[in-house]
Amino acid sequence: MTKPAFGIDIGGSGIKGAPVDLDAGTLAANRVRIPTPKPSTPDAVADVVAELIGKFDVSDDMPVGVTFPAVIHEGVAQTASNVDKSWIGTDVDALLTERTGHDVFVVNDADAAGIAEMEFGAGRGASGVTIMTTLGTGIGSAMFIDGILVPNSELGHLTLHGEKAEAYAASSIFEKEKLSWKEWASRLQEYYSMVEFLFTPDLFIVGGGISKEADKFLPLLDLKTPIVSADLRNQAGIIGAAVLAKREKKSLVKQEKKAKKSEKKSGKPSKKKSA
Repeated sequence: MTKPAFGIDIGGSGIKGAPVDLDAGTLAANRVRIPTPKPSTPDAVADVVAELIGKFDVSDDMPVGVTFPAVIHEGVAQTASNVDKSWIGTDVDALLTERTGHDVFVVNDADAAGIAEMEFGAGRGASGVTIMTTLGTGIGSAMFIDGILVPNSELGHLTLHGEKAEAYAASSIFEKEKLSWKEWASRLQEYYSMVEFLFTPDLFIVGGGISKEADKFLPLLDLKTPIVSADLRNQAGIIGAAVLAKREKKSLVKQEKKAKKSEKKSGKPSKKKSA
């Protein structure tokens, strides 16, 4: 039996978390949600993350994965969506690790949802190029090649009609402009046709809250690529973050063992690679 990991999903309005059963791909306890602080500065959010973990019996060695609405490179936020702009340039990994006392591994929010779907949901066993999109305030994306994540794809930022695609076809626009399902599907058709042309995917997975009504718009799309709704819905971020944390923790342990072995052979301290 695989030991559980803890997943946290940071959003613009709420921060949610729960331990995850990594054998079943389900939450091991009811999730807890705490409103995202306003303003959502690094210190304020870090305090909420620590508070959230404190509501569960999280052992010292349990890895913690955290989704974040930003491009993440080596643990550092390169952008900031739906959170305070002071996050840009912040080492999110280091901040949350220091504040919580746990090994924390941060991942882009859409990438986390994609990881969950590839491991336990609609993308399980998929080969070739799989692209997951999350339709919400914007359009998030996660791209996989034979199950391997290509991080920070940000396909919602492709240009359609002189603006970001997400400003034209996100589900928030569907609601804001009070479009009919047919009108919105027409916009999605343009978007997915462009992505299909650029990447020739083997599978599209559609997530986000609106995916629960996928039967109202997916059948209206005419694509060469199969397109299906996500299975894990609003739990995908938490589950994907936990999966990522377990993988990264395992990789880090291997690196440390290799470094110690090298140090023992050479008699010289080796340079340790940080998580």
